[in-house]
Amino acid sequence: MSEIKKEGLECIAFFSKNQVNFELIMKLSFVHEQTFRIRYSETDKMGFCYHGNYAAFFEMGRVEALRTLGIPYSEWEAQGILLPVVSLSTRFLLPLRYDEVVTMKTNFTELNRATLFFDYELYNESKQLTTTAQVTLVCLDANRKKPRSVPDSLPQSLKPYEIETR
Repeated sequence: MSEIKKEGLECIAFFSKNQVNFELIMKLSFVHEQTFRIRYSETDKMGFCYHGNYAAFFEMGRVEALRTLGIPYSEWEAQGILLPVVSLSTRFLLPLRYDEVVTMKTNFTELNRATLFFDYELYNESKQLTTTAQVTLVCLDANRKKPRSVPDSLPQSLKPYEIETR
């Protein structure tokens, strides 16, 4: 068994064993948009943005989206809450190139008792969709390193962006 598969199974076992409540709290439609430029250091020999940089782009979008909602990640850390990524799926449709201005849309799509879900879309200067991604984070207690429920204030902060699903 590969190390990656083994670690993934261990992660699933950890969350199952600790009986994390993944009950849906709300479906959301909050989109944060920002632009940035592909730097030379982010490209490979072909002049394309190296695929390993995309996770950092998604983090930048997620952190700024939360800040826009009045939920700076630094405040969560000060409260002893961590948000590690437990799932990342990326689809590359077109390459991004050096010095290109990129528009990234970060969509906060779902909130469960202990998880946050984000979708991403990246567009090039020609407004072509180049990349899509989905990222899942789990809420952890920083001291115990065990899953915990999201702060009680989070669903209330997100109420204006809730999609009616009932």
